[in-house]
Amino acid sequence: MSRAALDIGSNTLLLTVLNDQGDIVVDEARVVGLGRGLGDRGLFAPDRIAHAEEVLAEYVQLAAAHGVTAGSIRAVGTSGARRAMNAQTWFSRLQKSLGLRIRTITGDEEARLAWLGAKRDLELPEGPLLVVDIGGGSTELVLGEGDRIYGRASLEIGSVRLTETYLGVGQVDPAGLARLRNHVDSQVASVRLEPAPRTVIGVAGTVTTLGAMALGLSEYASSEVHGSKLARVDLARFIDRLLPASPAERRVIAGVSPDRADYLLAGATILDRVLQSSRRQQLTVSDRGLRYGLLADAAPMAG
Repeated sequence: MSRAALDIGSNTLLLTVLNDQGDIVVDEARVVGLGRGLGDRGLFAPDRIAHAEEVLAEYVQLAAAHGVTAGSIRAVGTSGARRAMNAQTWFSRLQKSLGLRIRTITGDEEARLAWLGAKRDLELPEGPLLVVDIGGGSTELVLGEGDRIYGRASLEIGSVRLTETYLGVGQVDPAGLARLRNHVDSQVASVRLEPAPRTVIGVAGTVTTLGAMALGLSEYASSEVHGSKLARVDLARFIDRLLPASPAERRVIAGVSPDRADYLLAGATILDRVLQSSRRQQLTVSDRGLRYGLLADAAPMAG
C-alpha cells in the first residue's frame, strides 16, 4: 500500500509519498519559516502558522489522491517544535481540523532518521560515513558504517537560528560571520568524529540548494542534484559572494531556491566547518533525508 511521510521543519515543510511499488509519486518541499523569530523558548508566529496550515491542507489532499489518509501519514515535528511553547497546542488543533497526527521527535531520533533516509538511492564506497542534516533550527550529525551507527549528535546550530542570532537578514557585518564561525566550531568540536569518515553526505534544503548552485542549475532537478558533489572550494566561493551581497542580490545568487537566500551564508559556513573538522574536502549531496527515514523505519517513533 502507499505510504506518506511529513517533516515539519523549522524552515521547510516536506511531504513524500511512495506508491505500492515503493516509487516516489509525490516529493514536495515548501519554505514556510515556522521557526523565524522563535528563539529558544518562543512561539510559532500566527502568520507562520497560517501559512503552514495552507500548505498542510494541500499536502493532506495530495496524499489522499494517492490513497493515504491524513491519519496514516507519518508526520513529525523537529527542532522548531521542540522549542515552540505553542507547538503541541497547534498540533492538537491540526489533528482536529486536518486529521494529521503529528509527533515531536527528539534530536537523537531526528539524527537517526536522517541517517536512514540520506543514504537512499546513493552508491557509496565502503568505510565510515558521516551524514550532516542542516535544518533551520538544528544540525544533526550521524557517524556510522553499513547498518551500524557509531554515534550521533543534534547541535543547536540551524541555518535560520544562526542567521537570526549573528547575521540578520540585511547587509551582513563580517564580524558577525566571524562570531558565527567560532560558535559553529565550538559546537562541532564537541562531537567526536571517530573513526574519521571516508564519505560525508549532506542532506536537506540548504545542502540541495548549494548543490544546485554548484551545478549552475536554473531549475531544480533532483536527478542531477542527488548524488552530486559539493566541495569546500565551492562553499568558500559561495560564502565570498553571499557575505557582501544585499538581500536582493542574495536571492539571485540562490538561484533555484530564492526563499532560502537569507540563510545560505550560515548554512554554507556550517557545512564548511563540518568538512574541515572531518578532514574531508567534499561531500555527496542527498535530496532524501528524514522523511525517507520515516518511510523506511519500522521502529516506533520517540517523542
